[in-house]
Amino acid sequence: MSTPVHRTPTRPSVATLTSVKQRREGSRTGSPSANSAEHAFLRFQSSVGNRAATAAVQRARSTTAEQAAEPAGTTTEQAAEPVGTTTEQAAGGGGAADGAPQRKSYRDRINALLDRFKKNLEPADNAVKGGQTPTNAALTHQAGATADGALKNDAAISGTSAAGWNLLTEATGVVVSGMDAYKNWKDTKQNESGAKHHTAKRKAKVKATDAGVGAVSSGSYGAAIAKEATKVQGAANAATAAEASGALSAVTGVAKGVRALIRVGGAAKKYKELQSLGDAKKVNADLLVRLDQEAHMAVFRANTAQAEMYARLDAAAAHPHEGWQEGVEEAYARFEREYRSIKPADEAYKRAQKEAADLSEVRKYAMTKQKFKMGKETMGGVVGEPAKAAAGVLTLVTATGAMASNPAGWILAAIGAGFVLGTTSYKAGRAATKRYNEKRHPDRYTLEGETPDNAAPRTESLSHALKFWKKVSKGERQAMARKIYGLAAGPDVPGSGSTTPELRQSARQLLIALKAGPDQHNLNTVEEWELTLNDPAKRDAWIAEIAEQLASG
Repeated sequence: MSTPVHRTPTRPSVATLTSVKQRREGSRTGSPSANSAEHAFLRFQSSVGNRAATAAVQRARSTTAEQAAEPAGTTTEQAAEPVGTTTEQAAGGGGAADGAPQRKSYRDRINALLDRFKKNLEPADNAVKGGQTPTNAALTHQAGATADGALKNDAAISGTSAAGWNLLTEATGVVVSGMDAYKNWKDTKQNESGAKHHTAKRKAKVKATDAGVGAVSSGSYGAAIAKEATKVQGAANAATAAEASGALSAVTGVAKGVRALIRVGGAAKKYKELQSLGDAKKVNADLLVRLDQEAHMAVFRANTAQAEMYARLDAAAAHPHEGWQEGVEEAYARFEREYRSIKPADEAYKRAQKEAADLSEVRKYAMTKQKFKMGKETMGGVVGEPAKAAAGVLTLVTATGAMASNPAGWILAAIGAGFVLGTTSYKAGRAATKRYNEKRHPDRYTLEGETPDNAAPRTESLSHALKFWKKVSKGERQAMARKIYGLAAGPDVPGSGSTTPELRQSARQLLIALKAGPDQHNLNTVEEWELTLNDPAKRDAWIAEIAEQLASG
């Protein structure tokens, strides 16, 4: 029970009230702070006595219990955020949230070994495609123009080895892509809707197309081996082999070029949809203005309540009467209640400001990724592959082999190989840089509230960068995916409950523009799609889905 207030009409001393009035003047300027509130209470205590002040504080606290519960709830929610982050880090971005990691099947193990084998072949394969093959073509042309049989034979032997290496790499890729397509197709059956369904469905289509194009390309390299072998043996059917090789080379180049063109079109469409969303800070300008005004109004109301409290003290000094303490207590309770509302209002405004800036940042990042995708696919696929196809057409038209009698064929092949090799080298360099930063500068891709890994030494980071068969797991794209999910997730997801509905809706519009909406997730209504965003158990699946949609190819 609170200590009862004595209602004895004791006249407060004039010196005390005068002192309070004088000291009050210094606190009327500016907005109340924790320090000014403390001074206000001390002055109040010295005016009305310890026992009356104690009663006022107890009554004020009981009156403002409901208002105090809201900041407490916010604190609890904020404290829950690092817990969710820790869970994600412990899971390593995988499926640990769904249970203990399951033992890999033999098919998965074989697929992983083949995939690593293929990636180990790729550096040499790219060097062969971009350097040895065009060089062989030039030497073959030189041998044909000068009737140099020895040079022709050496070039044919080199061409056979180059095509053999290409065939090995491509055939391994066909097997790996086929197994990946089958695995992801099974995943779509197990997950009939949601983020996991769309991620698996997209990968299944991509890998199936990779396998198909790789099969055609393997046939082209097989024909190239036959063509070069007939030259080495001096067989009579060398022209026929050259025709077959040129035809398959042309078909492969056209297929790869068409596929790259389709990818450019998809990236351009996604870019336009992202662009149409507008900058989040401008789109949500009214929200930010409203929250700013609410924060200022909270300060104004607290100042008004503080002034009223001092006015009652002035009245008690001028006209002391029985029960004057009760009026002062009520004024102080109102001041405390209004003062408590300042911090939540200010935090809501600052949080909305930050989230709008984050949303603007991730939108720009997504648009940049799509521009890079258009550029890489255009240079390597739309331009490079058709150039190689044109070289194959020349081989087919001349019947005896354009490489042997016409420099246009090998020049086109060299140009096409240069574009393809340049694009591949750029991708490899970017990936190596990301792997280095992943180890050396882990804090770059750590979001607020997350604990970064320890930075690795330079030598260890360089060693990790050279592991070209490994994918980047904690890079900028993954960090952006986590940021987008945190903004778009529902209020039941730890760390996302304080996001305003307007900014949450803007983030969800961004997901739809990234082709991660209800249609892609095989859901009938937007409400069903939003429920998946409000399910903490689906957090990892959503982050993986967003990271896939942000990829630049």
